[in-house]
Amino acid sequence: MEVNGIRIPTIIAENSAARCDSCSAQIEGTPFRISVLDIIATEVAPSFGEASPINPGPFQFCTNPACPSRWMAARGWLCCSRSGVREIMRPIRLPQGAGAEFGLCDGLHHDAHEFLPA
Repeated sequence: MEVNGIRIPTIIAENSAARCDSCSAQIEGTPFRISVLDIIATEVAPSFGEASPINPGPFQFCTNPACPSRWMAARGWLCCSRSGVREIMRPIRLPQGAGAEFGLCDGLHHDAHEFLPA
């Protein structure tokens, strides 16, 4: 590298601050991202001082396939066994006593949900 005509013989690498939302490992390359999106938007947007309680994503993960499941479990969410972990996951409000407030599903199946711990 050269600055103002002066050769600087150092190794320069771009500092990436991308970290996995589950294991906090530095993400090399393109991260796997998940957005948790409601099917129906809320009537009123949250005010500037507060964040949306469930849709603050996208969340990004490293190449470890267990990281999205650990992230869901740490938040207390269940995962639909009939769906896969995809880029867009839909929150499903669960009845009281189900063990969690929300379950996540990709919404690509037409039969009933089967929520299991992530």
